[in-house]
Amino acid sequence: MTASSSPVDLAVLAARVIDSSQARSGRYLLGIAGPPAAGKSTLAERLRDEVNAKLSQSTAEIAPMDGFHMFNADLDRLGLRALKGAPQTFDVEGYVAKLKQLHTEAEVGWPAYDREVLHEPVPDAITIGPDIGIVITEGNYLLLDQEPWAQVRQILHAIWYLDEPLDVITDRLRRRHLAIGRTPEQAEVKIRETDLPNAVLIEAGKGNADLVLLS
Repeated sequence: MTASSSPVDLAVLAARVIDSSQARSGRYLLGIAGPPAAGKSTLAERLRDEVNAKLSQSTAEIAPMDGFHMFNADLDRLGLRALKGAPQTFDVEGYVAKLKQLHTEAEVGWPAYDREVLHEPVPDAITIGPDIGIVITEGNYLLLDQEPWAQVRQILHAIWYLDEPLDVITDRLRRRHLAIGRTPEQAEVKIRETDLPNAVLIEAGKGNADLVLLS
């Protein structure tokens, strides 16, 4: 697949989502992929709100991949705490199973990730009810070719890739790490040893996106 590229125009993107969802029966599942700190969560929220405004009803909701971080106790047990955020630190099997449920079940409980206090997943923090016909799931590894991540592409109807320059995401990551209490030295280590290698891995899947969004 050769992905087309487009600037972020919310009105155009929302119309695209609505047209795609109305062309099929059942829930429409859209993925937004991209490197850490690219702005995926912000885009997903703005897109959801734009879709709901255009349709004058709350039919779109977000089902974030972040809720499938492994719990910190499990990361410690597996010796993966320092790599938190890498592909192997997520419950991808659980994520795939929940995505499949969105196709088959009217109501699905969805986990969220608490970035403010717990820094842990919170089970069933989001309810995707029967009135939700459009689900936007955003996360780093939706286009990863490794199993079982590769199953995600088979479940979603479309995946967009949000592109950002490396210097922009590096600056955002630095501010994010400092905001949660890391020292400047710890922030630089985390960026160098985890975040940027993950960004390179994620970018390798960009050519498989249905649409590449340019900032």
